[in-house]
Amino acid sequence: MLRPECAKWNQDPEDLLKLSTEAAHPRDRERYLALYMIGTCQSNATKWAEKIGRENRTVMGWVHLYNSQGPEGIAYQHSGGLPPFLPKTRKSKSSQS
Repeated sequence: MLRPECAKWNQDPEDLLKLSTEAAHPRDRERYLALYMIGTCQSNATKWAEKIGRENRTVMGWVHLYNSQGPEGIAYQHSGGLPPFLPKTRKSKSSQS
């Protein structure tokens, strides 16, 4: 059965639980919580995917990435679409004249 290999990265399931509440980005928190739930046998990837409304292959992909690349492997990276909201810049003095 597919499980996160926490010991490989000098972590334990409690570290994943802590990261699931402290990570800066909501998607990182979601991924760490999934790893925690799967790693502590409270769920498996398929059941957890159904519970959170994700594709099974997505959640399994998180486990595979974590196992091969560690915590950095599952870190959220903006990969397209609109850029994050940027406040309007003030008009320069030369354009106001």
